[in-house]
Amino acid sequence: MTEHAEPALELISFCIGEQEFCIDVKTVREIRGWTPATPIPHAPGFLKGVINLRGAIMPVIDLRNRLGLGVTIPETRHVIVVVECHDRLAGILVDAVSETFTITRDHLQPAPDMGADELRFVQAILSVDTRLITYLRMDDVFPPQVSQAA
Repeated sequence: MTEHAEPALELISFCIGEQEFCIDVKTVREIRGWTPATPIPHAPGFLKGVINLRGAIMPVIDLRNRLGLGVTIPETRHVIVVVECHDRLAGILVDAVSETFTITRDHLQPAPDMGADELRFVQAILSVDTRLITYLRMDDVFPPQVSQAA
């Protein structure tokens, strides 16, 4: 009897404050330094604005704000991770990118069920060495109307 091993996940981690988060590396198109975004009138607070990415207008989400962790005051050290979500490109503003790593699915622990709406962003929690890393569900971080802003 042969066992079918599930494929490993390749993830990229980044920091917001003291917390570490990760997403599937397959969704990442590029990592770029902070570029000031042009604000959009009446946009949600988590939408920093839009930037021009080689001729394409792309929304930039303040991930700290989107996750309810405060507001990012962008500086040159901040990074925009360009991801593809809902068949569109969008940027997430983070403090810094940490690393890429590979894990097996048995490292994924479900998020605690606390009835909080914000947990819809959390796909799983990973225990890697002595760190806890929150694996984000990008489809919920980028609501369809934001991905259509561009």
